[in-house]
Amino acid sequence: MDRHEHYPGSNLSDRVSVTCAAVSTTYAAAMKPPRRVGAVDSNTRAIIVEAAEAVIRNEGYAAASSRRVAQHAGVKPSLVHYYFPTTEDLYLAVFREGAAHSDAMIEKALASENPLLSLWAFFSDTTRTALALEFMAMANRHENIRKEMALHSEAMRTRQAEALETAIGGSLFEATNQDAKALSLVLAGP
Repeated sequence: MDRHEHYPGSNLSDRVSVTCAAVSTTYAAAMKPPRRVGAVDSNTRAIIVEAAEAVIRNEGYAAASSRRVAQHAGVKPSLVHYYFPTTEDLYLAVFREGAAHSDAMIEKALASENPLLSLWAFFSDTTRTALALEFMAMANRHENIRKEMALHSEAMRTRQAEALETAIGGSLFEATNQDAKALSLVLAGP
């Protein structure tokens, strides 16, 4: 009796078959072409992002399924997946679009004649509050959203501090014993 006969699948031909099957599967996966994703500058993609933002803002991020977003956008759910392979990809696109819009508004405020008053008005505007709160809740469960939000916040606060330093310079430190970074944090809130 061969010593390998006691163990199923332990003879040489079985081991070779299993090894060949594993190599074949790995090779097939490696040779599979990458999944095609829709163009970033597509009008359809923009409509889907806008619909997702509306669903998140009005119904909460948990309601922003591909079906619900597709229904709101007037497209088929498969088209949502064509542009956004995962729901997190869609969430990130909505966040980035909103962040770019907010950045433009902040840049406009910083370039105004009275940047402090303009920034105060921007940060006091509550029209974006519901969406911001949904993204904060989302960040608790989605690490990539959390990272993206942190990177964006840090970059924007640095930009605000630079602009405030240019606009009001040393007079801020003389009057308050605080630098522009501290003022930027006070204006934006925690």
